[in-house]
Amino acid sequence: MTDHLAISTLTLRHRIPDDWAQDPWAEVRPLIDGVDVLKAVHPEGVALGCRHWTGPAESWPLAVTQEPRRVIITEPTCTAGCCGALYVTMRREGDRVIWDAWENTSNVTAVPADYWFDAAQYTSELARAAADRSWEEPVDTIARLLRQTLADSGWFERWGCVLTDVCPRREEPDMPEELTSPEGVDVRFHEVQASGARARSYAYELFTTHGRPVEEQVRRLAARVLEDDPRKSAELEGY
Repeated sequence: MTDHLAISTLTLRHRIPDDWAQDPWAEVRPLIDGVDVLKAVHPEGVALGCRHWTGPAESWPLAVTQEPRRVIITEPTCTAGCCGALYVTMRREGDRVIWDAWENTSNVTAVPADYWFDAAQYTSELARAAADRSWEEPVDTIARLLRQTLADSGWFERWGCVLTDVCPRREEPDMPEELTSPEGVDVRFHEVQASGARARSYAYELFTTHGRPVEEQVRRLAARVLEDDPRKSAELEGY
């Protein structure tokens, strides 16, 4: 290990992407010493969304161990295989976290410099960002709380199904009305099928109401889902 690199500060900022079709949740954007150093080398790249920050700490996208780990730190809104992504190898050495061995597979081959972080500051910032709800708009809070309510209910398991996703659906003001849906929450689930059988997938397109209390809307939407066999009340997808 070399010992001449300055110690940098990591800051994680939630940002709702301009193009949220790939992941409607806010991305958790890393800034280094207050600068978005990733944008200069991967301008089309989006950091992994906050849905990836809900599990145990060791599963968070920027979690580190003593074993080096190569991670995708920004990716395009299509796929990494299509337009390339930005990768970094991160590890912990003593009281330092190191980011190095960058790889840029996009049409911009430049990469950021190597960085060292104080491990205590780094770990604290990851925990702060994972718990941060200040960025949420009402539709985000409704989607998060509705997901928790549905997951805790065991309702889908009762009907031989698995809850796949609950996510906010944002208004698209520049889109013609016939090509978009009003703001709300999308709930997706699928049947559990025997190995090799095609599992049928379903979706609810639920609508939120501006100005109504979040908790009231969560109760209303949950009641809509929990009132009947979801395989009858939801829309069948892909058929």
